[in-house]
Amino acid sequence: MANTALTRPAGQVTARPAQRSRPRRRGQRAAYVFLSPWIIGATVLTVGPMLASLYLSFTDYDLFDSPKWVGPDNYVRMFTEDDRYWHAVTATLEYVVVSVPLKLALALAVAMLLNKERRGTGFYRSAFYAPSLLGASVSVALVWRAMYGDGGVAGRVLGVFGIDVGSMVDQPRYALLTVIALAVWQFGAPMVIFLAGLKQVPKELYEAAALDGAGPVRRFFAVTLPMLSPVLLFNLVLETIHAFQSFTSAFIISSGRGGPSDSTLLYTLYLYQRGFNDFRMGYASAMAWVLLVVVGLITVLLFRGADRWVFYLGEGRR
Repeated sequence: MANTALTRPAGQVTARPAQRSRPRRRGQRAAYVFLSPWIIGATVLTVGPMLASLYLSFTDYDLFDSPKWVGPDNYVRMFTEDDRYWHAVTATLEYVVVSVPLKLALALAVAMLLNKERRGTGFYRSAFYAPSLLGASVSVALVWRAMYGDGGVAGRVLGVFGIDVGSMVDQPRYALLTVIALAVWQFGAPMVIFLAGLKQVPKELYEAAALDGAGPVRRFFAVTLPMLSPVLLFNLVLETIHAFQSFTSAFIISSGRGGPSDSTLLYTLYLYQRGFNDFRMGYASAMAWVLLVVVGLITVLLFRGADRWVFYLGEGRR
């Protein structure tokens, strides 16, 4: 056997790997052919515009004349001279810090109510999910502005309890709250994700906790939250990114101005104003890249901090 292997011609030994590699190469070519629409779309519609905006962020560009290279002037002016920019940053941070926890808390609460199979549960799940489909539309934002405007439903309801706030969208201390309320109302998407996570929690854990004398509150904090922590992390990251990108509600409720007194001037709304109202597209591109970097850093911090509170069954904490 050994002598036969040693005396085998070299051509026969090397022919087999070459023959095997041909179908593999053909499969790779076919894969690239099928992937080509996505690759072309990603290059033309995503990567290309991103690189173009990165270049424009270092230029003075007004959409009509050729871009003029100014280096880091847009970034320096943004951080040192533009007071409205910092108003937009402050309003956006307030919006994210308040709306995201409230939205997730409401989504989890409703998901737990709908977790048990009852008559009509399917209808209620669809009804609670509907705002997520409609909330980003202009028509809903217009209705929302009318509800919280002068003589709206919200003012009338509060008036029944002796609270007279007038037009909430026209008062700086209340205007941002109306935008936050609209965001929280769109809790359907995280609710569905929480509901899917609740279905995966083993019932044996609840039974064991009940045998140990744990009540509903104790079972929630000792069983439900730890088992839902990966889903909670996913929703937290997703909703944080969405909150930083919020635009339509603030634009419609404030009539595109971000008022009153810049109280609803979210970051994306100010970016839109600088780019399409003031025709400072280079400055707007710089703002967009700062937003991208900040959201990326916050996402990294969320994943890094997840080691302390995210729990996977059978694996311990991350």
